[in-house]
Amino acid sequence: MAPKRAKGSCFPVLAFVLLCVLAPPLFFLARGLYTADHDYISDVPSKQVSKWREWQALQDLKSIFSEEVLDVIASSTNDMGPFSLDNFKKNLSASWRVVGLETANTRFELNQPTTHARQEKLKVKEGRPSVGLAQWTDTPAQQTRRHLIEKRREKRAAELVKMDNEVTVKLENAAIERSKSVESAVLGKYSIWRKEMENENGDSTVRLMRDQIIMARVYLSISKMKNKVELYQELNSRVKESQRALGDTISDADLHHSAHEKIKAMGQVLSKARELLYDCKLVTGKLRAMLQTADEQVRSLKKQSTFLSQLAAKTIPNGIHCLSMRLTIDYHLLPPEKRKFPRSENLENPTLYHYALFSDNVLAASVVVNSTITNAKDPSKHVFHLVTDKLNFGAMNMWFLLNPPGKATIHVENVDDFKWLNSSYCPVLRQLESSTMKEYYFKAGHPTTLSSSASNLKYRNPKYLSMLNHLRFYLPQVYPKLDKILFLDDDIVVQKDLTGLWSVDLNGKVNGAVETCGESFHRFDKYLNFSNPHIARSFDPNACGWAYGMNIFDLKEWKKKDITGIYHKWQNMNEDRVLWKLGTLPPGLMTFYGLTHPLDKSWHVLGLGYNPSVDRSEIDNAAVVHYNGNMKPWLEIAMTKYRSYWTKYVKYSHPYLRNCKLNE
Repeated sequence: MAPKRAKGSCFPVLAFVLLCVLAPPLFFLARGLYTADHDYISDVPSKQVSKWREWQALQDLKSIFSEEVLDVIASSTNDMGPFSLDNFKKNLSASWRVVGLETANTRFELNQPTTHARQEKLKVKEGRPSVGLAQWTDTPAQQTRRHLIEKRREKRAAELVKMDNEVTVKLENAAIERSKSVESAVLGKYSIWRKEMENENGDSTVRLMRDQIIMARVYLSISKMKNKVELYQELNSRVKESQRALGDTISDADLHHSAHEKIKAMGQVLSKARELLYDCKLVTGKLRAMLQTADEQVRSLKKQSTFLSQLAAKTIPNGIHCLSMRLTIDYHLLPPEKRKFPRSENLENPTLYHYALFSDNVLAASVVVNSTITNAKDPSKHVFHLVTDKLNFGAMNMWFLLNPPGKATIHVENVDDFKWLNSSYCPVLRQLESSTMKEYYFKAGHPTTLSSSASNLKYRNPKYLSMLNHLRFYLPQVYPKLDKILFLDDDIVVQKDLTGLWSVDLNGKVNGAVETCGESFHRFDKYLNFSNPHIARSFDPNACGWAYGMNIFDLKEWKKKDITGIYHKWQNMNEDRVLWKLGTLPPGLMTFYGLTHPLDKSWHVLGLGYNPSVDRSEIDNAAVVHYNGNMKPWLEIAMTKYRSYWTKYVKYSHPYLRNCKLNE
């Protein structure tokens, strides 16, 4: 029995001996394999490690965020460098919600400092020993930071959920705080619901202040309606401050330096008012009411503007009145022998170029004569026939005696010396002397505003009471020995030689004039009353109108066709002003109907007294430019863009003009 027990016990002993022999080689072999594997990981380039970390972070983010949020992260990283959670929060809307937070398994810190990332890369490069890839990414410090990030996300998600009903109030409060530190660079953002265009304009600040005042007035009305006394007083105070700071300013450069402070203060009050009073329907109604009121005010101001411009057109500037008085005094101090003009023999020579100019404005007449002579090829062949009234006769004579038109001939007459021009012969003179016409012009209770009598105001100009305005219908009677004459208004400027007009073939017509019935002007139906059977039967409402101001008249044909008789006929029929209103163009259109030859438009360009959009090239190429309208070049209401065409022919250096303070 003893030998059997000894044989059985040798197997454990042999197993133990075999284990002792084989264990060391197996241990060293396993350690070698592990070391080789670790060396392989340590040899991975740092760029690949960095990419692996980014890939791992992206996988974690995909499990938390939607693709839309990831696009925000990508764009933030590309535009602003290393990603920042603070930037990410700014790009999210208030309604964003974090979903899937409970399944997140984040292994990457979003807000990790750049310096820490660099330190990790250095560790990889140096090949520092590590126990494994999992421990390399999940150090205790990283786990702590990851835990803090998760807490912040949970807190932010909870805040966003609670903000559902409070977000508007919080954002507005934030806007109030931001408005306290508004700088001049962001004046276009005085509140979160009002943003101006970012491009700078010369009047952007002025427009901003006006917009603020408009909104403040809206809230003033609403606060009064809702009995918000304190807010009402605060708004009212800010409105007054802004209005005082704004004044009549039209550009930012003219604003007082305190305007920016006023904008800040107003912005804060408006934000507060919107928080307390904003009601879309109510604000819209108030703005609509303000718009209607403003529209009514604009219409009223337009009427006032028209009335005042008509009134200004009737007046004579002080300087021109002074000039006329000084010249008149000096003329009467001259001995009779020195009051005569030279070359009087040319006055009835039909081979010369004759001009008819009827005016009571010395300065305007001087510009017409001066511009004509300046641009004439041979001034010695030009003859000017001036007719004025008794009041300005001495002044007109004295001016041209002191300033003779070179080699040209000039003659001044007084319309009151035409004894044949009386009420028994001239219907318009008889009508002007009638009681009804005097009542029309001089009635004590006569309306003085456009609202009560807009249609007749422009015709109540004193020029319609003067026979100088109607003398153009009596040219053959005034100049019986002439064959042709060029009629000029006193509000024109001549820019080219006009002798070519005498060679124009009028084809048997009496009047050569430029037509005005283009796209922007008038035809007969704009001047005449076609509801009257006499007008409707005799004229075509679509017939083309033409312009007075520069007209070449064939006086031989005039006499043959009895033009003056035709004029008398229509004037007698219009005694009660039912055919046309006062003026000379409507009776001229009727008198010369079918007897007017159209001239090329370059001879006569109109509109410089009312139309701000006359083409500059047309003006420069015109032989004559006409300031027809109320904005005469000698008035303060003249359009400055056209005034230089007229002032270049005024002798502002003349002692009489300097003494009367007439200057450019």
